[in-house]
Amino acid sequence: MDNQSILEKIDTQRKFLDENPMLDYKKRIDALKLLYKNIKLMSGDIYDALKKDLNKSETETYMAEIGMVLNEISYMIKHIRSFSRPQRVATPLAQFHSKSYKMPCAYGMVLIISPWNYPFMLALEPMVDAIAAGNSVILKPSEISPNVSDVIAKLISKTFDKGHVDTVLGGVEECTFLLDQDFDYIFYTGSTRVGEIVMKKAAEHFTPVTLEMGGKSPCVVDETANISLAAKRIVFGKFLNAGQTCVAPDYILCDKKIKDKLVEELERQIVLQYSVDPIKNDAYPKMINKKQFDAMSKFITDENLIFGGKIDEESLKIEPTLLNSTFDDDVMKIEIFGPILPIITFDDIDEAIAKINSLSKPLALYIFSSSKTNQNKVLNRCQFGGGCINDTIIHIATPNLGFGGLKQSGIGAYHGKIGFDTFTHYKSIVDKKTWLDLPMRYQPYNKFKQFLIKMFLR
Repeated sequence: MDNQSILEKIDTQRKFLDENPMLDYKKRIDALKLLYKNIKLMSGDIYDALKKDLNKSETETYMAEIGMVLNEISYMIKHIRSFSRPQRVATPLAQFHSKSYKMPCAYGMVLIISPWNYPFMLALEPMVDAIAAGNSVILKPSEISPNVSDVIAKLISKTFDKGHVDTVLGGVEECTFLLDQDFDYIFYTGSTRVGEIVMKKAAEHFTPVTLEMGGKSPCVVDETANISLAAKRIVFGKFLNAGQTCVAPDYILCDKKIKDKLVEELERQIVLQYSVDPIKNDAYPKMINKKQFDAMSKFITDENLIFGGKIDEESLKIEPTLLNSTFDDDVMKIEIFGPILPIITFDDIDEAIAKINSLSKPLALYIFSSSKTNQNKVLNRCQFGGGCINDTIIHIATPNLGFGGLKQSGIGAYHGKIGFDTFTHYKSIVDKKTWLDLPMRYQPYNKFKQFLIKMFLR
């Protein structure tokens, strides 16, 4: 898309905002209801697009993409009215007689840049939150998942006035040009490397940002864990979308006493969930492209292979793979975005915690343990975005919990009420009555006024 067309889209949205500075909550609800309806109507197109881009099955597509978006829309439709009301807060006696409240207001025009790994869900969920809060949106879906991006553009065109929500298709050039423009808020999901660029560009216009990135999310398994259940849930969370999930367990850190049993159960679960030959399983996703396929394949060697390891260049599939590993290995120096699961052992839980804390702060952390002491040690002493006790990834599937990281893994959060708040500026308002005017704040000052001020402000 050429730069002039992008500028025209931005200008259209600015005019829309000038005419609709406080979009009525009823209109927001109507827009989201139409979006819900059109997603249902276009679900076949969405299934087909995700099959082409990532080989996702209909079940996985609904569970991890369409269903997540529909759930967020339903939540917002139910709560927009209450979220949009001014929120009364207490007023100190020194401000008598007044009432104080926080007035929720949309930021304005929001730029949302979404990734390729969950190309439908990670584009539309933040968009839903932004719309619910009363903003207009320019959505830039990923060029790496072109079929889904095309479907999203058609869905948006069918559902919204271009002044309300519009899409910009294209690659790095279009994204770079968008970041040079003056938006009121930027929401980015993707790599930490690009997140740094987004933050620098936003700073040029003093634009607030939410950055949803990633990192190496550890999965701690201690000797008290239910090993068979842990393996079942780790295999689900790790190999969903062929490991191309920002909150997937990046590596296992397990007590060396239970490693052999854990590996045995992991192998059993891989076969149960993905069959003896996952590459021939039509419901098993592929790598997004050859570049990602090659990047992941190079980590599999005869020396470190425990289980799996088969690759198929034609289908771009890598079967679920377990590796013996150490923190010095190359596979432990990047975020793994594929179906490769390194396993590292520890002697005691304090050693594991110390190692996790020596690395960058992860987006997620998982602890499998029956010991409350160990659970609390990990949760209290490790810093991470969010996570689970005795499960993986499900913490992102509720609108009642915010989803986000910290420092290298992200800034800010969204989902549900927290998502509404992310795209909302709360104006602080004091409504002072006129029938009484306390004189103590006005000059000329004297001892009595000073006494009164000290009495109220302490």
